[in-house]
Amino acid sequence: MDFAKLCAVKPGSKVQLADYDPSERLGLTKKQAALDKSLERLREFQHLLYADKRHSLLVILQALDAGGKDGTIRHVMSGVNPQGCEVTAFKEPSAEELAHDFLWRIHKNVPRLGNIGIFNRSHYEDVLIVRVHNLVHKDVWGKRYEQINDFERMLSENHVTILKFFLHIGKAEQKKRFRERIQDPAKSWKLSMPDLKERERWDDYIAAYEDALTKCSTDWAPWYVIPSNHKWVRNGAIAGIIVQTLEKMKLSYPKPEIDFSKLKIE
Repeated sequence: MDFAKLCAVKPGSKVQLADYDPSERLGLTKKQAALDKSLERLREFQHLLYADKRHSLLVILQALDAGGKDGTIRHVMSGVNPQGCEVTAFKEPSAEELAHDFLWRIHKNVPRLGNIGIFNRSHYEDVLIVRVHNLVHKDVWGKRYEQINDFERMLSENHVTILKFFLHIGKAEQKKRFRERIQDPAKSWKLSMPDLKERERWDDYIAAYEDALTKCSTDWAPWYVIPSNHKWVRNGAIAGIIVQTLEKMKLSYPKPEIDFSKLKIE
């Protein structure tokens, strides 16, 4: 199944999220979406990536609250070696971060060659929450789409492959997940009053995401809209796209520095 083709936002196209069904199953059954084979291949490719050291992979996860960013990391990346994988969760900027340009804190967390980096939220917050809450003037955040595209192009030209996933859930599904969190002590700590207040701005966030997806899906850093009402569809699609992307890198093990024909082990 070519999940990349099914979910990719074509560069230059106008995104209307109402056209994307968050309950879409992408033609899958639960059995077909099982992660076992994808995770085994992901483990193999990660080992190759780490040994090859010519490329890195940056996975960006964006979603509305309860969209499943943490769950995606927990399930899709469950089998990778932590030695070659870095997860960065971007919260409210610190005083030091605010004293720099908005991409400064992002750039220093880009994965090194050989590694997989996962961003739980990202630089896109600076055209999402910043826009919705009017934290800076439109003249400022309005320029950031082009700045983001230039930044991502620079990364791609320096051997960083970028995958950007928008985990698309419906408003009714978010309500359901909020209620489940309230009732489950293992999840209730994750829900806060600000989360509930943000829900009141649902339409504003949808508009902001539509602009980000429209303006920042490029040949070098495509956006994928992942239907995420069904968690197994979300996980299967993302795992498939990551594996497919690693496969296209044509990774290989480096030649050993030692001439084993002349080596004698006593």
